[in-house]
Amino acid sequence: MAGGGFSRLPNGTVVVALTVPSPVTEGRTVRILVHAMNRARALTRLRNLGLRAVYLRGNAEPPTPDEITAVLHHPDGLLWRATPECAQELWQPIRALLRPARRYGSAEPRAGRTGVPTGPPPGTRPGPQAAPRPELPRSSGSDLSAA
Repeated sequence: MAGGGFSRLPNGTVVVALTVPSPVTEGRTVRILVHAMNRARALTRLRNLGLRAVYLRGNAEPPTPDEITAVLHHPDGLLWRATPECAQELWQPIRALLRPARRYGSAEPRAGRTGVPTGPPPGTRPGPQAAPRPELPRSSGSDLSAA
């Protein structure tokens, strides 16, 4: 269950702050800030990122003025940091939290690759090629260049 709250801004938008279990580290929690048009859209943004079981029940932990300032000055409007807050820890973009772990292979190119392309050359399409269309005869009345 997530703890959190929201603050309505003078322009009608809201900043939602949620404290949820960390999706990366067991036993830790993270504080997530979302700036959106309304509470439902803020929660939808989180659900679309993979945090499926996120609900906002009540307004027990609304965002502080510092948190509101942080999320308003970020281009994505979606930030996080670990809790309990450490004075040295900064707000980070949500991509840093939800970055998929590299599971398959390494970043190095595979050994033994010759660099020889396989498949059709660039600019060609596979399959049957259509023959060029024959040019249609023009009548003398359709020539507009003489006018």
